[in-house]
Amino acid sequence: MQKSNANNTIDSPAKAERIPVTVVPSQSANQKIHIREQKGNFQKLRTGMNSLLVALFFLLPFISYDGRQAILFDLSQQQFIFFGTTLWPQDFTILAWVFIAAAFLLFFVTVFWGRIWCGYLCPQTAWTFIYVWIETRIEGNRNKRYALDKAPWSSDKLKKRALKHSAWGAVALLTGCGFIAYFVPARELYIDIFSLGASFWVTTWVWFFAICTYLNAGWMREQMCLHCCPYARFQSVMFDANTKTVTYDAARGESRGPRKRHQPSSLGDCVDCNLCVDVCPTGIDIRNGLQYECINCGACVDACNQTMDKFGYQRNLISYSSENTLAGKAEPFYESYKFIGYGVAALIMITVIAVDIYNRNNIELNVLRDRQTLYRETLDDKVENSFTLKIRNKTQQTRLYRIYVSGNNGYRLVGEANLTINPGEQLDYPITVVAEPSLLANSRNEITFTVAEQHNHGQASQQSSFFAPI
Repeated sequence: MQKSNANNTIDSPAKAERIPVTVVPSQSANQKIHIREQKGNFQKLRTGMNSLLVALFFLLPFISYDGRQAILFDLSQQQFIFFGTTLWPQDFTILAWVFIAAAFLLFFVTVFWGRIWCGYLCPQTAWTFIYVWIETRIEGNRNKRYALDKAPWSSDKLKKRALKHSAWGAVALLTGCGFIAYFVPARELYIDIFSLGASFWVTTWVWFFAICTYLNAGWMREQMCLHCCPYARFQSVMFDANTKTVTYDAARGESRGPRKRHQPSSLGDCVDCNLCVDVCPTGIDIRNGLQYECINCGACVDACNQTMDKFGYQRNLISYSSENTLAGKAEPFYESYKFIGYGVAALIMITVIAVDIYNRNNIELNVLRDRQTLYRETLDDKVENSFTLKIRNKTQQTRLYRIYVSGNNGYRLVGEANLTINPGEQLDYPITVVAEPSLLANSRNEITFTVAEQHNHGQASQQSSFFAPI
């Protein structure tokens, strides 16, 4: 967890007419970041949203629906169960559409609120703040943590570090279990893991994600945002003059400098308290201008407003503002081509998802001919062909089906036409079709198999060929 150096400063209000963009953080390259705890409206909102998402992450696998885990990626059975709906590999185009629609919705939001996803919804941010909260409770506030880093090793330091890393490890292990609970039954997973009764591969994957969580949230933290996350690199192409990002009003704040409270000053409103830097999760100085490292978490906004209140100055020296707002312009956001483009793209993808779900069939049928024998002539001068019907019940309920054939009035099924198939089961059902030769027009005739659910839950059809003597 390192900070980089930036020497960009704003020397005069004239330079604040447009938002400057830099790509260099503002801190010492060799100094570890310890985030100062900050309270305020935006931090309450961020904490509330992060807490809700973390709670949902852990609790969703324990929700049951129709006697089964409501959300489960069952890799062994190659199916994704979502509240009674089962998606098989051939249905995964729906998931592809969902991810594409989510991407366009993210771009759509970014046009107006910048990197708001990173600040309020990103799992990396949520788990980082959980780890920082644990660190603060054990090692103390920001200054005490810096002092502990510099202090020589002692029993007290060893005890605090051991306790902190043990707590981090416990959270990481729970996170690993929480993630794998979406792939194996959750109610058995936790018991098996903590009783050492889980299989080798389940244990391996739980510990793999636990180690990733420990390293990402405990050690890498802002490095993920600065160097690993691709969203940080291409987000700026979605910005325009109306995008609201965390912005320092240089025209009002400069020239900055310390002063006594409630006394007149010829300086700008920025008292150079440096709190905006101390509370920043990525260690940047927002006063240096818009930087790609900013995750729009609003911590510096709350810190600056706290200082403005103490000095009796107007709030929002740092705020969620756009370039046009700072310049005193008011342009309707809906006139933006990006607004229209991303909005239309998201609507198209949502429509595609709806159509794909509407046309999705709960029955899968595949007809295979007997490749060893084209046809057989029976003793009563009829012609018969053999087929194998592969019928999959794609629901989570036992279904009753009936088989029909069409294409020629002379076709007749030999064998049972009514079937019962268990949830998620694929049944390989051999079947024979008999026909009168006089009713067959050619040596190769069309035949259509239809499998229909008996309570009008859908049907599936597939054509094949019925062969006869020339």
